[in-house]
Amino acid sequence: MDLFSRSWSALLAAVAGLCDEDFARPSGCAGWLVRDLVCHLVVDAQDVLITLATPTADEPTRDAVTYWQVVEPPTGDDPLDALIVRLAAAYEQPGLLKFHLADVGSAAGRAAALADPASRVGTQGQVLTAGDYLSAYVLECSLHHLDLIAHLPEAAPPPAAGLRRSRELLERVVGTAFPTVFADRDALLIGTGRRAPTPAEEAALGELAARLPFPVG
Repeated sequence: MDLFSRSWSALLAAVAGLCDEDFARPSGCAGWLVRDLVCHLVVDAQDVLITLATPTADEPTRDAVTYWQVVEPPTGDDPLDALIVRLAAAYEQPGLLKFHLADVGSAAGRAAALADPASRVGTQGQVLTAGDYLSAYVLECSLHHLDLIAHLPEAAPPPAAGLRRSRELLERVVGTAFPTVFADRDALLIGTGRRAPTPAEEAALGELAARLPFPVG
């Protein structure tokens, strides 16, 4: 729970620190500008709020690991992806988008801090404890923080503990460990296909290189 709060707060702070020109830069999400990614984070914040406000007495069907699945790489044809781009453009002024995320994002953070980790919540037709749900979401925070700063070298990185937890989650989801010589950040970027491995990294990956990438959703 604390790790979610730290990762989420760091992500919101990174967005708050953007200048208007940064919103027109590319992000680490293929086909999305930074403004599109920030708009997606508004949706993420709404998802957190909705999930934490959807209690259930049913038995959990997923945990922090099984919440995630390896999916097909994004093609840009998904209707929701296209909607995000149009919605982000509709804000026109970056400050409005930044304000909206700060508003709903702060509310999501407060809801997470107040949640009982043992309580059960429903999302996407599945049931998790609130603790498992927020633990799973550390991976979402970390990956999108890396996406946000992909072309912003001066921006603050995600918390190291969040990157470490995210790597652990990804490795458990895909059922394999990345080379120990990989930094957590590189394991996440290469593992999810956000960047290609260098020749040295490919050699370290060995047979695992042929299985990459592992997009999760």
